[in-house]
Amino acid sequence: MKPHQPKIVSVEAIPLRIPFGKKFTMAAPHEATREGVDVVVVRIAAEDGSVGIGETQAWRRQGSGETHTSLVHAIRDQFAPHIKGRFVGEIAPIMAKLDAKLAGSLYAQAAIGDALYDLQARTLGVPLYDLLGGQVRSKIQVGLAIGIAGSPDAMVAAAQRTYDAGYRHIRVKIGIDPADDVKTIAAIRAHFGDRVVLRADANGGMNRTDALRLLARLEPYDLDIVEQPIAGWDLEGMAFLARSVRIPLSADESLTTAYSMAEIARLGAASVVQTKSAKNGGIHGIRKIWTVAEAHGIGIFPGNHPSTGINVAAVAHLAAAWPGKLLVGDFQTGAADMIADDILVKPVPVIDGHVVVPEGPGLGIALDEDKIAKYRVDRT
Repeated sequence: MKPHQPKIVSVEAIPLRIPFGKKFTMAAPHEATREGVDVVVVRIAAEDGSVGIGETQAWRRQGSGETHTSLVHAIRDQFAPHIKGRFVGEIAPIMAKLDAKLAGSLYAQAAIGDALYDLQARTLGVPLYDLLGGQVRSKIQVGLAIGIAGSPDAMVAAAQRTYDAGYRHIRVKIGIDPADDVKTIAAIRAHFGDRVVLRADANGGMNRTDALRLLARLEPYDLDIVEQPIAGWDLEGMAFLARSVRIPLSADESLTTAYSMAEIARLGAASVVQTKSAKNGGIHGIRKIWTVAEAHGIGIFPGNHPSTGINVAAVAHLAAAWPGKLLVGDFQTGAADMIADDILVKPVPVIDGHVVVPEGPGLGIALDEDKIAKYRVDRT
């Protein structure tokens, strides 16, 4: 009996389609150009009236075949019966049960776990970072990704808009046309000089041979990292490239759980890893990954898929409570860049390229119910 903890009474999964401010193109094997993102928001309510929220995305790329339908089914039909009636503080046993129920369901588990953390912190009346061990930092510097936008001049213009918004770490999508990639990177470097930290991301869209050739041609432009040049499953290939070029490599599509993190470290497949709330199981899974990465001296980029302010807040609280070093990752910071609209009453502040950690109980955010109704796709 735990009289100090309320019990969970409901689990709700809400599918939304959020438009982008402009089309976004990357080297993805399916639907390379996107006009928006499919989101599922989870609300978990306790008997005392407290409500926790979490978010995941059906991003549909390497390592994610999720759709609105599959995510909602997993959450409503498979997970909810194992959550309702539990005490709000039973996060670890709940998450273990869900992983056993649907192994590999990290995208669905992410929204559930983050909502549970938010709920428990709200019932205690403390910010989520306190639940994770206490605040180490109150703001987190972030970078920004720019999609493949056509000519080098158009890409320079996009990078300049990013710079004008206060961001100093710019990640350029590459991997569709290597010749254009070299021209684009050269033009951006020439435009900014050393005023920005420049990165590139191929989203696993190349083979080993083409990636090796492109990486060699990009070496003169002082790239901080190149992320996932080849398929996520090809860790041996990532390790081969890492030994063959001077540009450090980052792993994203290759990284799922703490087990894949350990394998990346063992093979020397990357010197940096990119975590994202949905693909890595939310706060519950990412803390394990970061622990393994730090133990192996591998750098950590905290981040997200394109997302609403819910995931921005979740990663901000996770990063705020992390005692170790964090590199400047891409949060995909809500309406501040990619998405055309957010679903929060008050967006998470992003000031001069820094996410300010929200204060207040839990995630410190509130949903805008009118926006939820506007972008909801099931209309129930």
